[in-house]
Amino acid sequence: MGRGRLGVALEHLLFWLVVRPLVLVVLGLNVRHRHHLPRQGPAILAANHNSHLDTLVLMTLLPARLLHRARPVAAADYFLANRPVAWFSLNVLGILPVERRGQRSDPGADPLASAREALDAGELVLLFPEGSRGDPERLAAFKSGLAHLARSRPEVPVIPVFMHGLGKSLPRGSALPVPFFCDVFVGPPLYGGEATWGGDHRAFMAGYSDRMQELSREERLAEWS
Repeated sequence: MGRGRLGVALEHLLFWLVVRPLVLVVLGLNVRHRHHLPRQGPAILAANHNSHLDTLVLMTLLPARLLHRARPVAAADYFLANRPVAWFSLNVLGILPVERRGQRSDPGADPLASAREALDAGELVLLFPEGSRGDPERLAAFKSGLAHLARSRPEVPVIPVFMHGLGKSLPRGSALPVPFFCDVFVGPPLYGGEATWGGDHRAFMAGYSDRMQELSREERLAEWS
């Protein structure tokens, strides 16, 4: 699962010199309930997905000592499209490439096998259960892959994260971000053990969805506070 010293060094340079100034200064970021964020791995950060900035913002939430352990789950067909992008994605961002349904070379393969390996190695998996980017600032239906991953590693916390504003700062189809203040709401952890959900994937996803809806309502209330 290692990426090598060069990749990790370039990742830290990228985040300290480019990403953090962009997110914290150009965009502006307000994080609520930061105490729910994991202080060590393994853990799953499961967030809504409206923008290419989503992954970068999630990574900036983590302390510097955990940055090299953050592993975003990303579409293989998009991030491995050519050699330069593939090298950067795998070695600097440390993505876990997943083949989307209909594009898998082996239909029987486990698409989340690399995510399970990352959790077993004590890393932090960044996952977007909506799948592809949706309409700006609107929650889409969540896919059940998160429940399967959580059930297979029931001791690993699943941290729900709701982000607002990034879909307006860099929406789908845009190339350059525009300044727009962004809010991040972090929920208390969920666990995928049978003692909590009875092994029911639908029940787990319903619980995750309810938690995300609660966080989104908190964002709307914050506009009036």
